Order: sequence, then structure tokens, then C-alpha cells
Amino acid sequence: MHDNKKVGLALSGGGYRATAYHLGTFRKLKELGILDKVDVISTVSGGSIIGATYGLHSDNFEEFDRIIEQGVQKSVIWGVVTSIRFLIGALFLLGILGVGIWSIFCTPYPWISLICFAGFALLIWFFQFKILPISDFNEKMYDRFFYKGKKLSDLKSDVKLGINSTNLETGTLFTFSKEKMSDSTYAYMDPSVEFKQENFPISKAVAASSCVPFAFTPIEIAKKYFKNPERDYSRAYPRLVDGGVYDNQGGHKLTQRNSSYGCDIILISDAGRGMSFKHRYRNIITLLVRTSDLFMNRIKNFQMIQYLYTNHILGKREIAYQSLGWDLDRSVPEFVEILKKGQILDSVWKAHGIKQAEIDNKEWDKIEEKLKVSIDYNAIMAQALSPKELEIARSVGTNLTSLKDIQVKSLIGHASAITEMQVKLYCPMLLK
Repeated sequence: MHDNKKVGLALSGGGYRATAYHLGTFRKLKELGILDKVDVISTVSGGSIIGATYGLHSDNFEEFDRIIEQGVQKSVIWGVVTSIRFLIGALFLLGILGVGIWSIFCTPYPWISLICFAGFALLIWFFQFKILPISDFNEKMYDRFFYKGKKLSDLKSDVKLGINSTNLETGTLFTFSKEKMSDSTYAYMDPSVEFKQENFPISKAVAASSCVPFAFTPIEIAKKYFKNPERDYSRAYPRLVDGGVYDNQGGHKLTQRNSSYGCDIILISDAGRGMSFKHRYRNIITLLVRTSDLFMNRIKNFQMIQYLYTNHILGKREIAYQSLGWDLDRSVPEFVEILKKGQILDSVWKAHGIKQAEIDNKEWDKIEEKLKVSIDYNAIMAQALSPKELEIARSVGTNLTSLKDIQVKSLIGHASAITEMQVKLYCPMLLK
């Protein structure tokens, strides 16, 4: 809380890239004395990995920092593909295909291949998620690397954490927290569908939040987690996938004033780097994946416009937004451009010592210099990554394979510098 205003932190998705990137955000907020003022943290996907870890260790920053830095250097994917359960399922399916191929070339009964191939197709169509429940394997790896069997009830109470997933059944966010787990559709049903969150594994909540479509299996909510299973288990069928499908930056909950997660001051850490060009769409899978990426990117751009360019009309909140895809030296010129359009809150530009007369007279060079003095621009720019380091940070993929030291260092470095820049520009009152 700051001056009776709730402070929220949103952590975007992006696999291990996001997890490492957000660690730089946490370190900078801690250094600036802001982290202890944060009341609510809203997370999706890779942001949920680090958000949930902080929720367990908010009273011990050094331990939290150590767990994340070491955790992102361990491969979830390698743990999944080498697990006995995965190997059995994969070998079973491959065995059916192998028998089909063998029957064509090595036996006088090639018709057996038709049975095998048909059986393989039917198994994939009806039982893929049972034979290869990838998200269940992810959950086990998350628990081993980060959460050690902890439940939602083990989260600390000094900060409200919302771990967001997308509910395929309702088309809305399904959120996990220490106090409750559900989504707005279930809450407004008559009678409402309620869940028991106390013993729900944090690793399963994070697995739901990071369940990327086309790669992982949707997470189901077991009957034992329904408060009234006899009445509600047949009424509600939550099937949870990556929270980024609905809100890739984690900011949606924080901007809802009628929500218990709603905040007055919002900090958004976005590990996205923009959509790269793709030149090849060779099959329906690559086409579907690219289409999904496009939908998510469109939602992200729409939300960014809302947070940055229409906030002065609709939300009127202090919002500091920073992204891996942004260049540090463009922050001040961009602030001035937004100010020219009247899209910066009056309270923000006045906090930098800017006068109305300077805006009216379009003294933009003078205003830019005032901003640089106000935020100690040179000191921030001294933290800027080299072009090579920045390229390393932005080249990191969004999967869950282990990161190298230089990748982690580069991601942390850019997040740290641009967090300080954007917070000082757009939320200067937090530092007073």
C-alpha cells in the first residue's frame, strides 16, 4: 500500500524466459524499496512460476532469489521426456506404429497395418491426454524444482497472489489464490460453484497457468476440490490452459475495480519481445500454433494500448509498463510523445516538475531534459546491456528448457534497468 492506494504487480507469460526476466524486475523493485509496498501480484504462465515462488518466500528474498536462479537452469522438458510414465506412453504409441510398418514390409499380412494405424488414430483422438498427460509431468517437475509439495494455503498473507489460467469451459480466467480458486462465471451461477483451495497443490495451479495449447494437456479440477461435489461436479467442468490465452500480461485482474485484485497503481513486467516473422507453414499444426500466437499477440497489443494510451480517459491509474522488446534509450522520448498527445496523467508529469506553460509552449526539449534529471537518466543508462547482451536476452525462447548463465544474466539485466526507467517515469510518486 502507498498513500492508501493499492499497488499491484503483473507478471507476463513466456516460459523460463519470463521467469528469469521477472527476477530482474523483483530485484530492482526490492532495491528501490517498492517491493514491500506491493499488495497484489497477478501472474500468468512463466510469470506464475516466479510469482508462486515469491508467494511462498516473500519473507526471505534471498531464498526466493536463489530458488528461481537455480530453478531456471534445470530443464522441465528434459525431466518430462525422461520420466518413466512418459516413456511408457510414448513407447506404447510408437509400438503400435512400429507394428503397422513392420506388417507392411515384413509379413504377408499388410492388412494388419490398417488396424494398427486406425488404432493409433483412435487412441490419439480419444485418449491422448490419458496416455500422455504432459501437464501432469510438468506439475511434478515444478514441484521438484520450486514448490516442494506446498499447497495454496502455504502462501504468505503479506501479499495477495493470483495465479491465472484460462478456463476453456467458461472462456474466462480461472484464478488460484490463498483465499479462493474459481472464475467469475462459476461465482455468478445460481447456486454458485465453489471450490476448496486449501490443499490444492501450487505446482498444479502453476501447471494450469502455463499449460500452453497444442503442447500440454488441459488441467482438470478433481472432484475432491469441489465444496459441494454432489451438486456441482456434474455442473462445472473446468478445463484449464495457459492464462496467456486470455491475458498474456497478467494485468487484467489488477485493472478490475470491482475485483478483490483491483489496484490503483500498477506495475507490468512483460517478457514479450513481439512477434517474429515466420515464413513456413507446412502443416496444420504449425498453422494452428501460429494462429494461436496471433490471437494472443492481438490481445496483448489491445491491453498495452489500454494501459498506455487510453488510461488517462478510462482507468486513470498510475501504470508503469516495461517490456523485454523495448529499448532503454527510447523510454524518455516515448514518454514525451505520449505527453504531447495529452495521454499522461497530470499528477505524473507534475511530479517531474513540468509546468503547464512548458507543455502549452511545446518546450519539448526542455521537458525531456527535466525528465532526465528527475529520474537520474544517466545512472539508469549506465546499467544498459551491450547490443550483444540484449540480443542474447531477446533470443531466449519461451519453452521450459534450462537457461545458460549468460542468458539469465542478460534477461535480469534488461528487466532491472527498464523497470527502474519506467517506474521512475510513470509512477514517480511510489518513490516519495
